[in-house]
Amino acid sequence: MIARRIQLPSPEEVKAQLPLSKELEDRMAAQEELVKGVLSGQTQKLLVVVGPCSAHDEAAILRYAERLGKIAEKVKEQLVLVLRVYTTKPRTRGVGYKGMVFCPDYFEGERAQTAREGLYFARRLHLRAIEASGLLTADEMLCPENLPYFEDVVGYHAVGARSSEDEMHRAAASGLNVPVGIKNPMSGSLPALVSSVYAAQQPQAYFCGGEEIFTDGNPFAHAVLRGYVDPDGRDKPNFGFNMLLKTLERIEECGEIKNPAVLIDTNHSNTGKQWMRQKDVAEDVLLSRKSSSALKKLVKGFMIESFLEEGNQAENQQFGRSVTDPCLSWEDTERLLYEISERG
Repeated sequence: MIARRIQLPSPEEVKAQLPLSKELEDRMAAQEELVKGVLSGQTQKLLVVVGPCSAHDEAAILRYAERLGKIAEKVKEQLVLVLRVYTTKPRTRGVGYKGMVFCPDYFEGERAQTAREGLYFARRLHLRAIEASGLLTADEMLCPENLPYFEDVVGYHAVGARSSEDEMHRAAASGLNVPVGIKNPMSGSLPALVSSVYAAQQPQAYFCGGEEIFTDGNPFAHAVLRGYVDPDGRDKPNFGFNMLLKTLERIEECGEIKNPAVLIDTNHSNTGKQWMRQKDVAEDVLLSRKSSSALKKLVKGFMIESFLEEGNQAENQQFGRSVTDPCLSWEDTERLLYEISERG
């Protein structure tokens, strides 16, 4: 039973109120070329998509963005950084904080807010975060229908583990002209992951918003290993040396993956939800890259969950601490980024 319906503003209305300036557009274009250069192998730099699990507080995100922009300048010869600004969040059991799009003002709690306000809040945050950091922002493609509101301000899209086998997500990814990281499904199936990347790289046709959409395919769709959950509900990692070789084997068996690339999600099931182990995951992967020229070509970087303060909290009373998954502190993040830049 449908409780109610609320008419949303059109993408054109939202963009008209919050336009992308020519200055930011040019800055984004330059950063996009850097990211694509990493994924295509034109540069030996590593890509790191880093930031909070969810973007619930604009002030904290902007402070983080300023700090990350300064680090990006210092490591620019070794790393290309992208700022996580995840304004929608999947929830395992379907309840809880689902992101700024659905709850624009987290501090007001779950009052009668809707995506009507959230679409404006989220777009404004992306614009301000780009300006504050000088970097591209990344967001999760939870609802492909939202893409027209953000496609010009988000420079990296992530397809989550729960969505990676969904036909709509794969088709929508194939129509974007910016990189899309597709996580392995919760089961950890490598064939399913490679099939999803392949599908996103091919021309597709799908329905959305009352239109039939035809795409050209996205050559910068790539895989993200985030660990998996076994049939008994236990978290299992998939970033180890042998698993990386298996991933490479599956990609090579497909034979038609353009710009083959894998990012390693250093959190989630890869740490067994122990966020402080993200540094250990990154170190292990860096050793694997050094041990194998093939893996050095394949593994192009990391996804890291990080905020101003470490851990998480049930209620927002501490500035810069996650309200969803626990994150590394800024101090630990800074050390980890320097370590990756030195050892990558």
